[in-house]
Amino acid sequence: MIEGMNHFTITAEDRERTLDYYCSLLGLREGFRPDLGFPGAWLYAEGSEQAILHIYWDRPMPEPRTGVIDHLAFSARGLHAVKARFDARSMSYDLRRQAGSGTWQLFSFDPNGARVELDFDASEAVEG
Repeated sequence: MIEGMNHFTITAEDRERTLDYYCSLLGLREGFRPDLGFPGAWLYAEGSEQAILHIYWDRPMPEPRTGVIDHLAFSARGLHAVKARFDARSMSYDLRRQAGSGTWQLFSFDPNGARVELDFDASEAVEG
């Protein structure tokens, strides 16, 4: 019955820092969002017509902060360039190879405390 993931929704405290992280650093773009009667944003991957991340700003942060979702994982490309952007901003991250598949996994935290995983093909090079 399930055909795939539609989107994730996160609660954010700081609109600008959150959009900077997901758009400027990770490369998503803010796009169409209907008037839902409360402030927020819908973010899209390059070339996609489906919003994959919904964000809202008007709700208190949940306690405990992490809730029941451990992390958000995105398929990504351009490991060297992404790593360079993190390094240029002195952003903390953990880069590792997945045992067996060799997939590169870059883990970081968004400004709201959500753990984000970026998965890169095993054939990508860490250094350019």
